[in-house]
Amino acid sequence: MKAVCWHGKEDVRVESVPDPEILNPRDVIVQVTSTAICGSDLHLYGGIIPSMESGDILGHEFMGRVVEVGREVKRVRVGDRVVVPFPIACGQCWFCRNDQWSLCDNTNPNAHLACKMFGHSPSGIFGYSHLTGGYAGGQAEYVRVPFADVGCLQVRDDLSDEQVLFLSDILPTAYMAAENGQIRNGDVVAVWGAGPVGLLAIRCAYLLGAERVICLEREQYRMRRAEEAGAETMRVDDGEVLDLLREKTAGRGPDVCIEAVGMEAHGPSFDAMYDRVAQGLFLETERPVALRQAILACRKGGTVSMAGVFGGLADKIPFGAAFNKALTMKMGQTHVHRYMRPLLELIERGRLDATFIISHRLPLSDAPRGYELFRNKQDHCTKVVLQPGL
Repeated sequence: MKAVCWHGKEDVRVESVPDPEILNPRDVIVQVTSTAICGSDLHLYGGIIPSMESGDILGHEFMGRVVEVGREVKRVRVGDRVVVPFPIACGQCWFCRNDQWSLCDNTNPNAHLACKMFGHSPSGIFGYSHLTGGYAGGQAEYVRVPFADVGCLQVRDDLSDEQVLFLSDILPTAYMAAENGQIRNGDVVAVWGAGPVGLLAIRCAYLLGAERVICLEREQYRMRRAEEAGAETMRVDDGEVLDLLREKTAGRGPDVCIEAVGMEAHGPSFDAMYDRVAQGLFLETERPVALRQAILACRKGGTVSMAGVFGGLADKIPFGAAFNKALTMKMGQTHVHRYMRPLLELIERGRLDATFIISHRLPLSDAPRGYELFRNKQDHCTKVVLQPGL
């Protein structure tokens, strides 16, 4: 089969690799009909995430048709059309039984590596380094899906791939970010970043009762997308971000700040330049510019919700501000399984449409170009969907 394989920093290739096989009786094989390049994949593309190996198959946002099932699979059948969540969960451990699916105890075969870095291991993740299990990803023609009865979400044939594909990751991620913000009716929400998760977080914030959403972004075309999603926009490079947010909120600050940028934030400020130098000298692994701003901007007693991915060590975080303002901070890999069915119902009822974020539709063979477009924000790129069948 053809698959998108990682070979180093900014080096991905579409190659012929062996077809996946059933390894466990609870596995299924899915023929991928649509897959996407996630902002998290760009961290791999940029060489930021450790424990990648040459030839690893990328991708954790995918869906397709089941073509083979293991003998112990009960709920999923050959021919089912399914969306697959990016965290792999067993359904039986303490964390799964407590609805914390991305923390599953039983799906990361390399848990010892993650424990050394994080103290404890998260779940396994498709196509996202050997730190999270070394699983082959879904930017491929076929993929093996472990614990299929737990993860695979069957979807109706009258819904297009694009309507439901993002249930695999970024739509639940955006919703969980908004939910973690504990948004109440009338709240003012600030969202850092108008990438795919930030744009969907705007929509989800309104679903949960926000009165106003202010989006902070650098790129003009993404600011326009945020405005189309219903947000007011501010240019994050203006240099007076905190003052401007106070002006827009009668001096109080946003009730909820959603950080949807993560470890590779950009900016012209001194702390952004410091991060670049520190990262280059391996003194820190993150560039937490947006997170610092969110903490400083949030109103007293407010909530900072972190949807952007962080993977290592971040410096100069203003924890004194977080403490003295009594902020609540919530974060984490998304518990996708928790949200898939409720969000699918909203899609089926026409209350939620995530397709507006798609800017590029490419065949799988054009994946290297898709990565370059997305990474470098070329051609007004906001989201790339890859189709193996083209």
